[in-house]
Amino acid sequence: MIAHLFFIAAIVSALSLFVYSVLGIFKNIKLLKTPYPLYNVEDRLKKLFEVAFGQTRIMRFPLIGFLHALVFWGFIVITIGSAEMIFDGILGFTFDDNPANDRVLKFLGIFYDILIGLGDVFALLIFSFVLVFLIRRKFMKVKRFEGNEMRHKDHKDAAIALSFILFLMITLLGMNIFYVTAFTAGGYEISGIYPVSGTIAALFSGISVESAHFLEMINWWAHIILIMAFANYLPYSKHFHVFMSLPNVYLSKTTALTHLPNMQSVKKEVEAMMNPNAPANETDSEPERFGVKDVEDATWKNYLDSLTCTQCGRCTSVCPANLTGKKLSPRKIVLDYRRRMEEKQKGFRKQGKTYDDGKSLYGSYTTKEELWACTTCNACAQECPVCIDHPSLILEMRRYIYLEESAAPSSINSMCTNIENNGAPWQYSSADRLNWAKDLSMEVN
Repeated sequence: MIAHLFFIAAIVSALSLFVYSVLGIFKNIKLLKTPYPLYNVEDRLKKLFEVAFGQTRIMRFPLIGFLHALVFWGFIVITIGSAEMIFDGILGFTFDDNPANDRVLKFLGIFYDILIGLGDVFALLIFSFVLVFLIRRKFMKVKRFEGNEMRHKDHKDAAIALSFILFLMITLLGMNIFYVTAFTAGGYEISGIYPVSGTIAALFSGISVESAHFLEMINWWAHIILIMAFANYLPYSKHFHVFMSLPNVYLSKTTALTHLPNMQSVKKEVEAMMNPNAPANETDSEPERFGVKDVEDATWKNYLDSLTCTQCGRCTSVCPANLTGKKLSPRKIVLDYRRRMEEKQKGFRKQGKTYDDGKSLYGSYTTKEELWACTTCNACAQECPVCIDHPSLILEMRRYIYLEESAAPSSINSMCTNIENNGAPWQYSSADRLNWAKDLSMEVN
């Protein structure tokens, strides 16, 4: 009875802390702009199943991509088993004095057997693969894991998150092993099938039912505590993509990857000039700021992108600007946004959107040199396994530089002046555009 009450208190506390963290994120979102209506549900669902569940982008790297995909699929299966553990605990099944207690999902019959069997196999696979990932990070020095934007704290965070997963799998296997051992020794019917744990349990066939059940509960409590700790660690970790990847893929843009949106305020001004007789829309107001200078000028999708970033570096590894030695790193642009929001969010919550600490995303974090190095080729967005749209944020900061500060590179300023004066980017009038061909002999059919 005491264990049951303690479990419920622990679950309520952990859930409360998690909700507190998520509410903080929603408070930040409320400060930001709405990017676009959530239309094209069919296309979004298709993309969700292909990119998120199918892991099509990560599969471009055949070996390591397949290992990551197996870890993802395994987590989906194991999460269902973890949810059952929590419901078993809430309903008191786990704390029944009789070792042959029931399980919530046992009524599923053969589907339950398949679910538990897959979870048991995936626990071993995930343990093995995460061990490989840890060794790879520590000793293989993969180039894309490095970079000026990657702090010691970030590498430490990755190691902590992977260690969490490693011990989650150890305790899950330990719980299964001693569950099979206790039920086999006591002659009880085993719920589910255990291809891995059942084999290992044979090594402990000599221990008593009581001892096996005690060891099962030790692993059960350790697993539950790790789940609660990991869930509350994730919102402050790069591994928050565990929660954010699916919604971010679903919410990603459904237009062509290279499509760059117009600024609606500027578009309406141009349309009004082209058609002076069109009725004016009195409800339209001048935007507070053109483009993005600080985090509150961006959209909530830009913020979700920053929370979803896995810091894998695949975006930067294919960026042509970065590969030619320029300072631009698409990963840094996204991380800059998240770090700036983390720095500014306390002030936001006290003073609202008017809070100003004298810093800004552009200038204090991201530099002009980085932004203008981008070719908007969208290689970064194409490569990102969680559909982050790096160019949209880069483009908006460049719009701020051009429209608010008039500080674009001289070549762009010259081009825009020529377009304004000559109707083309070249430095001569439209009447002279065909002068290059006047001495050419061309046969006319």
